[in-house]
Amino acid sequence: MSRVGKKPITVPKGVDVIVKGGTVSVKGPKGSLELELLDAVQAKVEDAQVLVELVREGRRLNRWQGLFRSLIQNMVTGVTEGFQKQLELIGVGYRAAVKGNNLDLQLGFSHPTEVPIPDGIAIKVEKNIITVEGSDKQSVGQFAASVRALRPPEPYQGKGIRYVGEYVRRKAGKAAAKK
Repeated sequence: MSRVGKKPITVPKGVDVIVKGGTVSVKGPKGSLELELLDAVQAKVEDAQVLVELVREGRRLNRWQGLFRSLIQNMVTGVTEGFQKQLELIGVGYRAAVKGNNLDLQLGFSHPTEVPIPDGIAIKVEKNIITVEGSDKQSVGQFAASVRALRPPEPYQGKGIRYVGEYVRRKAGKAAAKK
């Protein structure tokens, strides 16, 4: 049995968790999210707590209990507090701006790069910091990773897009030849 999967999820006030069939719906002040459960897993709402249980026991099925418990916990956290990732632009002439429903990036290419912003995600740009916020943890992380992949930090000068607080291991450049 999963140790994580056995723990109940406490539902804070102002959050509604509805389990219908194989679908879990969570509504809160920051939005609403839905999740389809596997046939081997079921969820119950009891006394402002959500319990995730296995329908049938099996060695290969135990892992799903902990996974779906964590996914439901992330949904509850997302609709109450939300999730946030911060990216930092490092490089001369690297700029970002929000234009309509697109994130406009100047990353040293010969052309500007525009990335469409998905629904449910808010972008803030302050100087060289891009803040990605939303209620769905997976979509916030995926969007931040796709923006970072446009110009990952390079190891020689450290230029590129990196997460705030990310350590980039630097390499020594060419050593000048002595004559």
